[in-house]
Amino acid sequence: MKKNLVLAAMAAALLSGTLMTSPASAFERTDNGEIIVFAGRQAIPVLDPHVRYDWSTRMIQQAVYDALVKYEGDPAEIKPWLAESWETSEDGKTWTFKLVENAKFHNGDPVNAEAVRYSFERGLKLNKGVAWMLKDFLAPEGITVVDDYTVQFELKAPYAPFLSFMPWWFIVNPEQVKANEVDGDYGEKWLTENAAGSGPFKLGRWEPNVLYEIEAVADYWKGWPQGENRPAGFIYRIIREPSAQRASLQRGEVDIVEGLTSDDYVQIANTPGIEIQNHKGMTTFGIKFNTQQGPTADINLRKAIAYALDYDALIQIYNGAASLQTSPLPDAMRGHIDVPDIPRQDMAKAKEYLAKSQYPDGGITLPYVHVAGLEEARRIGLVLLENLKELNINVEITPEQWPNMVANGSRVETSPAMTSVYVTPISTDPDAVAYQYHKNSWGQYYAMAFYDNPDVAGMIDKARASTDWDERADLYAKIQTQIVADQPEVFGMLQNRRWAHRDYLEGFKFSPVRFTGEVDLYPLWIDAE
Repeated sequence: MKKNLVLAAMAAALLSGTLMTSPASAFERTDNGEIIVFAGRQAIPVLDPHVRYDWSTRMIQQAVYDALVKYEGDPAEIKPWLAESWETSEDGKTWTFKLVENAKFHNGDPVNAEAVRYSFERGLKLNKGVAWMLKDFLAPEGITVVDDYTVQFELKAPYAPFLSFMPWWFIVNPEQVKANEVDGDYGEKWLTENAAGSGPFKLGRWEPNVLYEIEAVADYWKGWPQGENRPAGFIYRIIREPSAQRASLQRGEVDIVEGLTSDDYVQIANTPGIEIQNHKGMTTFGIKFNTQQGPTADINLRKAIAYALDYDALIQIYNGAASLQTSPLPDAMRGHIDVPDIPRQDMAKAKEYLAKSQYPDGGITLPYVHVAGLEEARRIGLVLLENLKELNINVEITPEQWPNMVANGSRVETSPAMTSVYVTPISTDPDAVAYQYHKNSWGQYYAMAFYDNPDVAGMIDKARASTDWDERADLYAKIQTQIVADQPEVFGMLQNRRWAHRDYLEGFKFSPVRFTGEVDLYPLWIDAE
């Protein structure tokens, strides 16, 4: 039994609207259970599930909305949720989902086939956020209500990854959304800071850039895995600096934090009352080259840089909580192979490739852009700077805010020569990574390299349309090998996913397909005894 914990002064202050600083245990005891406090650095500017997704947004979306299916476990598996079963036609074009009949939205309306049809139509017609996952294969008129609890999707062509994207398509209440439409906007303005879901939590206080509160739905249709130990709710509190997050956790002002530096995790690992979650995920770190413009359009220069980098230093920067990439696909992804001869540090080879480039003597300066505030990415830049000195190449390390990085990286003309990017695949299907190297992905943050190989694009198109896994596996092996040969980026490492929390927080369940700081809040609870 764990020791009794005192009432959360900080959480109580947040709930009452008065900020207090006296240290205490973060969670607050209420008649309905405990309210857990989660500290993160990233705000939630748009909650609409069909318009935007990133780790903090998705964490709250998954708490207040449900999807047909859900990713759970490590390795990640697709589990039934609003859909109790599904089947597909032999040609892979028709998918039929049978819904549970007890699910209800927070206002009491039933979650039925029409709600599913409307939600997918809405996502496709808004053509934002999640739309790209399906729009090439699914049209709004291809979604049919068979009966109250059966919905059917008729695809334009077979699309093997179809089911793997379903956890991202949350179902909204059509009646609530339509009641809040403005000039035919599908309720987009209203859903920015409101919700129309059926998930285990509903929205409470919503103070942008400060805190976001969600309250447990006591009679959630799927029940609670913790039983009577379910929490009463969560407060997601914005704390921008890792040092401040760490101090808040140590003082007992928050229950769980994400985004600490690697040194922070090491330093607090043996602190009484604190536990570290450390899991090998699917988040890759790469240095994207602009392959279409400037010095890095030269493949020999790209190869020289790839062979010059000290890869072991990447692991050291993460204090061992990382592993080197052996392919563009993360290890846990279906179809992954270890690509032979993927570059590792070899200065002799680096100089050979440099000699074959348009810059045989170096003498150039290349920008290395990283997200401002990401200490590990900055330190990797310092390693690159030191390594490239031996090639007489100067590196200009430039911190940039993420929105600006995305904007600059969306066009060949403004994308930097080298950009450090962390990417978490949104699906366990290899198409989720392979398609990032298709020309159709240009403009997205993960395609800042503007890679263009028609042969690779053709194989990607063929693989995503095939219903034969053996054929797909062979194609993906060739795709991975060719991408590495073309060196559109430095294939760096797989970053472990880490969180720190108080030891009374129970029920943490990791799944690698989630985003960097994202936690499934549904199974968490407090052991307050």
